[in-house]
Amino acid sequence: MLELLDIHKSYEGQPLLTGISFTVAAGETVCLLGASGSGKSTLLRIIAGLEMPEQGQVCWDGEDLASLPVHRRNFGLVFQDYALFPHLTVAGNVAFGLKMQNLPQAEINARVADSLEQVNLASFASRRVTDLSGGEQQRVALARALAPGPRLLMFDEPLGALDRTLKEELLDELRRILHAAGVPAIYVTHDQEEASAVADRLLLLHTGRIVRDGTPAEVWRAPGSAWAARFLGLGNIVEGVVTLNVGRLNVKIQAGVFGLDCGHAHQVGEKVNLLLRPSGVSIAADGNLRGRVADVLFQKSYYRVTLENGLVFHLPEAPQVGARIRLRVPVSAVECLA
Repeated sequence: MLELLDIHKSYEGQPLLTGISFTVAAGETVCLLGASGSGKSTLLRIIAGLEMPEQGQVCWDGEDLASLPVHRRNFGLVFQDYALFPHLTVAGNVAFGLKMQNLPQAEINARVADSLEQVNLASFASRRVTDLSGGEQQRVALARALAPGPRLLMFDEPLGALDRTLKEELLDELRRILHAAGVPAIYVTHDQEEASAVADRLLLLHTGRIVRDGTPAEVWRAPGSAWAARFLGLGNIVEGVVTLNVGRLNVKIQAGVFGLDCGHAHQVGEKVNLLLRPSGVSIAADGNLRGRVADVLFQKSYYRVTLENGLVFHLPEAPQVGARIRLRVPVSAVECLA
């Protein structure tokens, strides 16, 4: 098991990582999700041994890896740019690291064949990598990482260079391969959909800290903070004022008043952030939210309705642009954020 304990790192005199701690269990795929510049790739480099933390430990099964060089950690790395050798065949690329270990040729051949079989490229062994598509090249890079039998795999924005359709196809394939191989993995991305498709667990990284840790379903259901909700694109984030807190919280915003259950301690008059999810909302004469319709866009199974105050909802019917409407926003669509 991989364990990070209180990792700190600065960049150009400014804190980049501040007290990062988490574990990766056997067979688990953990996704580090955050905006560009949040320190995700630096954290991978620290785990790999390419950089040293200013404070904290990287441990494997309780052993501190600080004195263990990169080549002895037995961690596999897969990058966005593939890092393949253009003059070698597919098999030659997969075999390269094995040859550096001075393994017997028979064992190298067996491992190359097995790795290419895992990524469905067994028939591509003799092809030059320059003749492959981007998705095929990325699978070669994955096969090369799998061939030495790593105890941990690390992916740094591996699908960033692929178009959307190819990315979706490879995501399904990647999740299957990781589960079949049983190798624990850390996957770095800034793409929320990509993260939820491949990860068993999400770690949201913001301002040098992990601000949310949970399964994709848990994080989407309860982001926990205004930043996380905005980053994940979960809905409307609005500021309101607590008007009542007796068993149930009442919060007033410019467009209406909401009653909701909340586990946080709030005082009357306190300002809070609410997440108003766009789905589950309907037009109703006695609705608790009001506004004028600014735009209506058909989205196959619903209408995306934007109000003049900037709030966006998904409605089953299309109101007229310019019309004043009231919306019923159910308690299930409202969350008070920390």
